[in-house]
Amino acid sequence: MARPAVTKKILWVDDEIESLKPHILFLTKKGYEVDTAISGDDATAMVSEGRYDLVLLDEMMPGKDGLTTLEEIKEIEPHLPVVMVTKSEEESLMEDAIGQKIDDYLVKPVNPSQILLVIKRLLDSRKIIVSSSMRRYIAEINNFNQKLYGDVSVEDWFEAARILAWWSLELDENSDPGLAQALSGTRREWNTEFTKYIESNYPGWLFAENRPVMSPDISGKYLVPELRDGKKVLFIVVDCMRLDQWMLIEPLVAEYFNIRRDYYFSIIPSATPFARNALFAGVFPDDIHEACPENYRVQDEGSLNRNEENLLHENLVRQGLPEDLRTRFLKVHSDSDGDALARRIADFFDASLVSIVYNFLDLLVHGRSNNVILKEIAGTEAAFRSLMKSWFVHSSLFAILKSFAARDFTVVVTSDHGSVLCQRGTMAHGKKATSTNLRYKYGDNLNSDAKASVLIKKPREWRLPELSLATTFIIAKEDYYFVYPNRYNEMVRHFQNSFQHGGISLEEMVVPLAVLTPK
Repeated sequence: MARPAVTKKILWVDDEIESLKPHILFLTKKGYEVDTAISGDDATAMVSEGRYDLVLLDEMMPGKDGLTTLEEIKEIEPHLPVVMVTKSEEESLMEDAIGQKIDDYLVKPVNPSQILLVIKRLLDSRKIIVSSSMRRYIAEINNFNQKLYGDVSVEDWFEAARILAWWSLELDENSDPGLAQALSGTRREWNTEFTKYIESNYPGWLFAENRPVMSPDISGKYLVPELRDGKKVLFIVVDCMRLDQWMLIEPLVAEYFNIRRDYYFSIIPSATPFARNALFAGVFPDDIHEACPENYRVQDEGSLNRNEENLLHENLVRQGLPEDLRTRFLKVHSDSDGDALARRIADFFDASLVSIVYNFLDLLVHGRSNNVILKEIAGTEAAFRSLMKSWFVHSSLFAILKSFAARDFTVVVTSDHGSVLCQRGTMAHGKKATSTNLRYKYGDNLNSDAKASVLIKKPREWRLPELSLATTFIIAKEDYYFVYPNRYNEMVRHFQNSFQHGGISLEEMVVPLAVLTPK
């Protein structure tokens, strides 16, 4: 049986309350309970004795005026919404009222519809938003689902990732369990179809001229044209930044820059040693391996990105830029690194290309899996986004962006890949020398469940390094992660609900790229 709606109680304070009876009757018919007071003293006494959801407060009353009454009401009930009703539109009066934290104000004469609109916004906005959100959600999801089982394009998948990210942020602001459950189901369904799409199309893209924009294409599309035209470029790569995380901080950046947001596909594996190397090198991992045979040694995974500065330099020269182009390449691994860089950022203003890699999010993703306190703080995707935003607001990265907003630089901000919240363990079979990653593995003669992963027996067909005649790759799909048969239960317990990357999902492979120009 449905619970009856709770009647909202309103206190209307006005020394001419008799003249407002038609308005009060109107609100009563709309389902509100309205009490009245004719003085500030009466109002504060009634607030002390009763529970009210909102106060309508006249600003000009004999004796105790509206501002004084407002101050006393806020001392009694600091979070009680108060709407000031005034005959005056003087700016100083409004500033005084706002300073005392009024929630809204109306200028006399007021009509019933104005009052109802303010009351609904303050008291019923969440219910209205949730109801409206569900309708909009159903319409948007149904619209994409019509495409999903037809001829889906690359741009459609970018739009799918944007839809999922946008609704995730919407739920952060206006939590609704029913809508959250629906979004979770949609996310899983779309990732299942996205995995099928990637399996069918990805290998063909790698050897095609008209492929979607992918990791090796970023420098040629976004950096080189600007540099050829004599423009200066700041290139920032935030390792492991997802689309939803960028969309969360984009409004903060928009205060200083005009923003054009694009998208591209991370290569597979969607992980730092492969995707980020390809981002800087401008070529696929098989070509990187051919030029640097030692780059992908399994036993040396910790330093697989040690050659990035050289890879970028060779890439730019290969694309026709001069050998002596003034470039700076920096990596930020900690707050102290970032603070030191921010203090001397003016030293880099004379360079043509400044490239900065921020590793904070990647470190946070990996640290969360092994740190009980961090996992508790960032236990959900919403909490993880909030933590990321809090870091960004106070970060050297934001400070550096603001410094460049006053300079004649084109700023390109992107990531190498995202991450996915893993929920399902699946067994991986391989030898001891196999790589340790949870969303992808490479080594000799690997195997895994075809439902949960893609087995790559011929790495060159996927533009991946062939380290031996028996080298194979396994790539996790959707929200699966690899566990070993002899440690199955232990690994499932430890890594379930952890953020990982390297596999095939919209969250990992659809990467945001923003081109910022100073306002």
